[in-house]
Amino acid sequence: MTRPRRRLETPIGATTLLLGFDQPVRITRAGRDPDTLVSVYCGPTTTPAVGEHGGRISGVEVLLAPWAAFTLFGTPQHELVNRTVDPDDLPHALATPLRELAAALAALPGWAERFGLLDEVFTRWREAGTPSSERVVRAWSLLVRTDGAIPVPRLAAEVGWSVRQLENRFREQIGLGPKAAARVLRLQRARRLLTAGRSAAETAALCGFYDQAHLSGEFKAMTGCTPMEFTRARRLPVPVSPAMDRMAGEATSLVLPARPYDGSGPGAHFSKTRRFG
Repeated sequence: MTRPRRRLETPIGATTLLLGFDQPVRITRAGRDPDTLVSVYCGPTTTPAVGEHGGRISGVEVLLAPWAAFTLFGTPQHELVNRTVDPDDLPHALATPLRELAAALAALPGWAERFGLLDEVFTRWREAGTPSSERVVRAWSLLVRTDGAIPVPRLAAEVGWSVRQLENRFREQIGLGPKAAARVLRLQRARRLLTAGRSAAETAALCGFYDQAHLSGEFKAMTGCTPMEFTRARRLPVPVSPAMDRMAGEATSLVLPARPYDGSGPGAHFSKTRRFG
């Protein structure tokens, strides 16, 4: 029997669109009431969230580069930072509600057909959406390429903007300012190195933290646990399998002890991820 599941999800360099097929997922963030939704849009984050379901969840999770989310939805991304919303509450370029897209995906016989429909819809959606700035896309690419290590003044100079211009455009089209976005990308690399067996001291040096204490403080603030707690939890007898992490090759999630859940009943679990942007 499939049992209720709870997972800690840490910040990643992407926004998330989950097009759910049937059962809901409940998402909880510190300081906010839980959101229980079938389809979910999660904006850019700097804090962890706990997602849980009753043992069955099916759908397609689309990971969006933050600037691509701005293009698709046209919503200033700073309004969605550390928030979880029903995607049909956001403006978008599709004539039909996203719940109808989710239903169409669920009705298809296999993942190849579902991904084909997604590619077709997202291409039309992107062409009709709000264009993102080429300089923002370039600046984001530089941040990703350097794992957040490039200094903000240099990043602004690389794209021909002042630091103030870069900050304003990032808040609009990425959601996070360039400094906060760099923190998330450094954390992402640190998780990757730690779970690969690097020591905290070595990880701190490689990722550009001042020292091990700086790494530990940033890690705690953005994941809710220390580096040691995170890596130990990943080695528990029932670890997170690579397929359960939200991004290939990244350590993004921790399985937490289950608790009673009043949502869906037991059933088979399946999901697929699609990258966009």
